[in-house]
Amino acid sequence: MLVDAEEIPEHIEHRITLPDGRILAAAEWGDPDGIPFLAFHGTPGGRIGWWKDPTIYRRFGLRRITYDRAGYGDSTRLPGRRVVDVVPDIERLTEALGIDRFLLTGGSGGGPHALAVAARMPDRVIRCLADVSVAPYGVTDLDWLDGMTEGNVKEFGAAIAGEDAAAALCNDLRLTALNRLADDRIDWMGDDYDLSEADRDQMSKHIVRVRAHISNGLAANADGWVDDLLAFVRPWGFDVESIRVPVLLVYGRTDVLVPAAHGDWLAKRIPGAIAWVDDETGHLGDDESIERQYAWLTGRLAASAA
Repeated sequence: MLVDAEEIPEHIEHRITLPDGRILAAAEWGDPDGIPFLAFHGTPGGRIGWWKDPTIYRRFGLRRITYDRAGYGDSTRLPGRRVVDVVPDIERLTEALGIDRFLLTGGSGGGPHALAVAARMPDRVIRCLADVSVAPYGVTDLDWLDGMTEGNVKEFGAAIAGEDAAAALCNDLRLTALNRLADDRIDWMGDDYDLSEADRDQMSKHIVRVRAHISNGLAANADGWVDDLLAFVRPWGFDVESIRVPVLLVYGRTDVLVPAAHGDWLAKRIPGAIAWVDDETGHLGDDESIERQYAWLTGRLAASAA
């Protein structure tokens, strides 16, 4: 990992064996007696991720759980997985950690996976926040690639072409990312990713945490990245219209990784969803909104303010 251990806040590591023999690697942050809170990482990513002020978890009374999605970090790959296949993994993860009901977030590529859990585990998900989530591919009323930066167009084009093409591209992108992150370069994604000014500013401020997060998820290979991309351009295995738990969608109008049209599409179709849309921010949001998001998750935000 391209990060010193002392840079990572104190946390507890877990390894859970699944019925099929796979391993899920998870990490636990914050208040061990707090409200269970599952946070799903983006694409690519991994379990080693934290807010710049890690005291936020205890301040909000949260027992925060992150984990490496199948194929990332120390979690075993599940070839051919669909988005909905995250659900049995979360059922076993929460069982192993003694968790009944929980709060849930998913950012970027973690968004569809969080929505899958919200749809399929309604009796256990208290609230779900999907941050800059991609929408389902192939729907007739969304130009899915419109507004994406060239790098993302190439990623999803490779995924549409098939696993071999996606693997070849992601393997190259992984090496670029790890090499550039070693030098703390904010353009670690590659030369084809032209981010908004807002996102470049955010990347500069948070590069140490980004480096830890990405280098953990991609340490061994690009398998999780490949499988995420393939899952996104195939049927997800559930309908977002079936979600019945409270959902908050957060996204920005300058996002060129997951354009705001994806959030608009989800907001129209998830029953009762609340959308917080910022005209100035992009994929990485802004530092000021995190406290409000946690207040919504924990029910501390008045309904009139939501």
